[in-house]
Amino acid sequence: MRRFLLFAFLVLLFFPSCQQNIYQHNEGKIFGTYYHIVYTSRVDLEPEIKLILDSFSHSLSTYDSLSIISKINRNRDFKTDSFFRAVFRRSEEISLLTDGAFDITVAPLVNAWGFGFSKKEEVTDFYIDSLLNFVGMDKVHLHNEMIQKNLPGVMLDASAIAKGYSADVVADYLKKRGISNYMVEIGGEVVTSGVNPKNTKWKLGVDKPFDDPAVLKRELQMVVALSGEALATSGNYRNFYIKEGKKYAHTIDPKTGYPVEHSLLSASIIAPDCISADAFATACMVIGVEESMQLIESLPDLEGCFIFHTDAGNQVVMTSGFYRFISE
Repeated sequence: MRRFLLFAFLVLLFFPSCQQNIYQHNEGKIFGTYYHIVYTSRVDLEPEIKLILDSFSHSLSTYDSLSIISKINRNRDFKTDSFFRAVFRRSEEISLLTDGAFDITVAPLVNAWGFGFSKKEEVTDFYIDSLLNFVGMDKVHLHNEMIQKNLPGVMLDASAIAKGYSADVVADYLKKRGISNYMVEIGGEVVTSGVNPKNTKWKLGVDKPFDDPAVLKRELQMVVALSGEALATSGNYRNFYIKEGKKYAHTIDPKTGYPVEHSLLSASIIAPDCISADAFATACMVIGVEESMQLIESLPDLEGCFIFHTDAGNQVVMTSGFYRFISE
């Protein structure tokens, strides 16, 4: 009898630890894109994760007419929430660090060029110049949890930073639940911790950039192995259109008001958090290869990989620390 009780006691001790190592797989659609989340847990946490993502969408999605950001864009006085304030404050910081290359007040320009949340406008030089009057982080302020604008025409678009932060938010939730092994991917922005089901670092692919808006085929430029880091990639090879033989990319330069025209095809940033990786990847697509290398090398805890076009074909350059993440 004693042996049986000892055996039963050992089974009870061992069983929860085994169950803790079950990898849950959640996937679905949010923010007009898809999420894939893998984590160790005794129970499936997808209902709770969906609630978090829905709350996030109601804060920062410009495609939700009832979201906080949409109401602010319609000049309604509306109290912000913690999601909005975190994104806004980090946007201010990164705008300063990138000399304005990252700017969430770019919304009027993004809309005018047909990449935003309203109907594309008929673009002229005069019209773009007029819209630039409403662009600039100095034209909008957060005061007592409320947004104040210098001009009513100022509008916000957090799409270049919000997906990254949403991945951080889900990761923080998993961490608070005592989960140490997870991979959270939302719209291509990724946060990692611990190990994958094969008990190794999480393996993530960096795509070869070639024009493929329908995402009919994918080829990998490289694979990186991460554990405790975030990865975001921005590029102009998926979201663009051709008009009168000219390609118009979705990355808009906040200073000129026009889609960028340079050789940089994609920028992949590794950072401690995805809100930073997401925003800096966008900023790099604005400033181009050489400035991006200088910028990311100058910032601690950030690494970057940049793929650009030359007459001899696509070339790759990386910051000094990016190499250590490449998987054989």
